[in-house]
Amino acid sequence: MAVGPHILFAGGGTAGYLHPGIAVAAHLAKAIPEARITFAGPGHAREKHTVRTAGYHYAIIPSQPVPQNPIQALRFVTDNVAGYCAAHWMLGEQRASLVVGLGGFTSTAVVWAAQSRGVPFVLLEQNALPSRTTRWFAREAALVFAAFDEVRPHLHVQASVKVTGNPARPAFEDLFHRTCANGKGHIAKGEALADAANSRPKRLVVLGGAGGARSLNDSVPRALKKIGNSLSGWQVIHQTGEGQLQETENRYRKCGIEALAVSFIDEIASLLFASDLVVCRSGGTCLAELALAGVPAVLVPNSHANDDHHLANAKVFAAARACCLIDESSQSGALDTALANELQPLMADDPARLDMTDKIRQLARPQASSEIASVIRETLFGNQSRLLAA
Repeated sequence: MAVGPHILFAGGGTAGYLHPGIAVAAHLAKAIPEARITFAGPGHAREKHTVRTAGYHYAIIPSQPVPQNPIQALRFVTDNVAGYCAAHWMLGEQRASLVVGLGGFTSTAVVWAAQSRGVPFVLLEQNALPSRTTRWFAREAALVFAAFDEVRPHLHVQASVKVTGNPARPAFEDLFHRTCANGKGHIAKGEALADAANSRPKRLVVLGGAGGARSLNDSVPRALKKIGNSLSGWQVIHQTGEGQLQETENRYRKCGIEALAVSFIDEIASLLFASDLVVCRSGGTCLAELALAGVPAVLVPNSHANDDHHLANAKVFAAARACCLIDESSQSGALDTALANELQPLMADDPARLDMTDKIRQLARPQASSEIASVIRETLFGNQSRLLAA
């Protein structure tokens, strides 16, 4: 019985890095049933659970992000050297055929080990400004799969780059195809939203992310209090992230706002496809899923993101008039005031939201996962050049 290729997905640490890998892995498992698929990451409990629930093996590779102060520097060095050594051993012991770098600090150690061992690797770059790992290793990668064309000027001139868009979770892809009128992303959601507006309250969703975006959790309740009667007829659902549920519930209560606050949302795709407006950060994976859902958004980029890549992502969508953008770092006033100023007119203007739905849906890339999986399959079987020339 022939032994299939072993594909190692390396990275994670946040959902934005992990979910694209799982999406691509699902297509690879169908395309190459005999393939063995492993994920390597830092070992976070939720991440391990997510990977194992999806049906894949999970290996822990010690790693630490770039230190923010000298006290963290020693652990950064020791953990990442240990991670490199562990990855170097694992790649040989488990006979990895290909490494897929997903981003995140674990990705650096594994891709570095792959390079030193001569194991081919490809990189997934989710953001408009590439990560350090992508910048460092793009030239040696078999291919860089980019979510945004804007990454090209930041990479080595000899890097092979293919713009595919960002892989989204299978639930988003499935719902997109079920609601699509045709294969080019022209969606009948505008009519559906108009009909839904007459049959249910309009729905505002606030996404604090898995780690909890404290500034959003703090500011959105106060912003909604400021807009007063404009909130009439709207349902508010606020995902707070870990450890911030009770505080956020208390803020809504003090502001006199009726809202459903939850730590996590399992059926996030179904919720976003049935929503009318979203407030969230602007990680690359989040934006890809918003585009598939066709939901208007007020984006508040994380001002602490490495190299300000959240802001770079949001600017691409804002330039297409597919969202409203609040640059938190350049705000002279309070964030709650800026949010109220953006939310109030949008919540009162159905045509404006429907226009934004059309524009954000034009940025959707529903074939990203399957396209990346197809190229990886061709890479494994030696036909990469033919596919890229097509």
